[in-house]
Amino acid sequence: MKKHIQLSHDTIVKNDLGMHARPAARIAKMAMTAEHDIWLSDGKNQVDAASIIDILTLCATKGACIYIQAESCEDAQVVDRIKSFFDDGFGELTE
Repeated sequence: MKKHIQLSHDTIVKNDLGMHARPAARIAKMAMTAEHDIWLSDGKNQVDAASIIDILTLCATKGACIYIQAESCEDAQVVDRIKSFFDDGFGELTE
């Protein structure tokens, strides 16, 4: 099934541990608040952002580019929150 994307932002995985279970769970929780589907993509694979397991299948390491995509512009705030979480290094960045 082809997904119709109306909104997309790219970001970089900044923390040393990459995408692991804790941030995947937080992202899934944020994505579940959206009115429509939110997707994460590494440019090759697109996964449901509301699924922890799907997110983990991206195997995103530090430096990976991730696209946060929404099926509706109505979910721009959710996309922005997820992007900020990525940009903040999942709250795991050390000085």
